Amino acid sequence: MTLRLDRSDDAVSVCAGEVEILRYVHRPVMDPFEGPKPYLHPVRTLAGDVVTAYRPHDHRWHKGIQMTASHVSGQNFWGGGSYVRDQGYVDLPNVGTMRHEEFVEAASHDDGDRVQLVERLSWHTQGGEHWVDETRSLTVSDVERGSVAGAASYSLRFATSLRNVRGEPLVFGSPATNGRELAGYTGLFWRGSRAFTDGQVIAADGQGGPEMMGRRARWLAYVGRHDEVDRSSTLLFIDGPEGKAEPADWFVRTTPFAAVNPSFAFHRELTLAPGETLDLTYRIVVADGAWDRDRLETYVEAHPW
Repeated sequence: MTLRLDRSDDAVSVCAGEVEILRYVHRPVMDPFEGPKPYLHPVRTLAGDVVTAYRPHDHRWHKGIQMTASHVSGQNFWGGGSYVRDQGYVDLPNVGTMRHEEFVEAASHDDGDRVQLVERLSWHTQGGEHWVDETRSLTVSDVERGSVAGAASYSLRFATSLRNVRGEPLVFGSPATNGRELAGYTGLFWRGSRAFTDGQVIAADGQGGPEMMGRRARWLAYVGRHDEVDRSSTLLFIDGPEGKAEPADWFVRTTPFAAVNPSFAFHRELTLAPGETLDLTYRIVVADGAWDRDRLETYVEAHPW
């Protein structure tokens, strides 16, 4: 199935046949309190089912799939309140922005088998200080229609390089590193459709369930059911690259909403020295149907990094 790239002033869409499988909004318009930054929404399966939520009433700053950072040297590039030790969440004048600067590349390759976006961004604090230069790459590929119903899937590879341009160390943390137990969210974050609440979590090495919160695994999958149609979908999140020394610590919820985040600062802060770069790479497989453990393990084995 041929992938097509459509562009507008504020967004880029990737279509597979007649289905817009994802839209990347790189020039968002939103309340500054929500932490303006690019996001992916809607994200759809090849069957056309939406697997992301946008601006839910409980957390208005959750928008599909986003690169976030909840605690960075006292600044909040997540949106909403900041967790303060011994106080709880407090609305502070510290909500920054991730600004789109330019697309270095936005093209379809390999006769429509692969779409590549390469973007430059800059991170600015609410006070206007420039702290991070980011190079972000999004690659859509591995479109598989499958030989049976519910077997179709495609892959979204998300890679980012974060360079500290502040002139001082940047300390990346999370609410958990600031005292809120098991609230280790930071980094690439997926907010699932409302219907995906109480979905199924399956992870590498025989692991699974909501108890994956704060645990390590090379990959983790979330299976949810859709309203209105008699279908399920699966999202497989793979922490890369293969052979990485330490797998991600996962932030995952099935209730009161569906969310997955391979956190890079769940239990421990990460310090990035001036001029240094933090490289992160993930793959998200969006699949029709409810994939079981055997199918997930087969896919991971058949698609090396």
